[in-house]
Amino acid sequence: MREWLIGAQEKFIAAFITDDRWKLYLDGLGVTVMISLFAAVLGLVIGTILAFMKLSAKEGKKTIWSVIANVYIDVIRGTPTVLQILIMYNVIMVSSKNGVLIAVLTFGINSGAYVAEIIRAGILAVDKGQTEAGRSVGLSGVRTMAYIVLPQAFKNVLPPIGNEFIVLLKETAIVGYVALNDLTRISNQITSRTYDAFMPLIGAAVIYFIIIKILTLLLAKLERRLRQSDNR
Repeated sequence: MREWLIGAQEKFIAAFITDDRWKLYLDGLGVTVMISLFAAVLGLVIGTILAFMKLSAKEGKKTIWSVIANVYIDVIRGTPTVLQILIMYNVIMVSSKNGVLIAVLTFGINSGAYVAEIIRAGILAVDKGQTEAGRSVGLSGVRTMAYIVLPQAFKNVLPPIGNEFIVLLKETAIVGYVALNDLTRISNQITSRTYDAFMPLIGAAVIYFIIIKILTLLLAKLERRLRQSDNR
């Protein structure tokens, strides 16, 4: 047992302490968080636009905008994210090789397809009577949507959008395919230096778990506050 503990200690020191390798993990985490944040913002913008494009279809009658949105969502959700980032890197933006930009665009475009369905469902969950009430007091369709429907839909979509960000954060583990030194790739690089896979990979897993656990707790707290405000 003692020998195992001594061996584990030596591996820990080699993976995190020697040559200040812990700084590499922090740098990798910074890349992961940065890509996730920018991609989440882009996904929110794309998702909102797509949601309204899908909502342009009325009473089963499709519009050109709803058709475009449906095709976009079907294609993005029907193909693996890793394949999308490889296409972006090797086909669409082959002359750029800006890994951060490629990763942000890929994950933003991917996330937008899922966010679109979340926002659309949130808007549809608002009682139609709210829209009728807004129109009855003289508000236009746009003002009714902006001042009455969207504020209520915001409460419906905030928790699932938070969950989408958590999923997005974990999915960025594949950005090593575009030569970015994110948290996962850093752990692989340290593995090649120490000739030990256990400690670097477990260390990266623990960091991911801590970050995601914190986000999950914050999201749960937000959901409780939203429920409390609904009960007032």
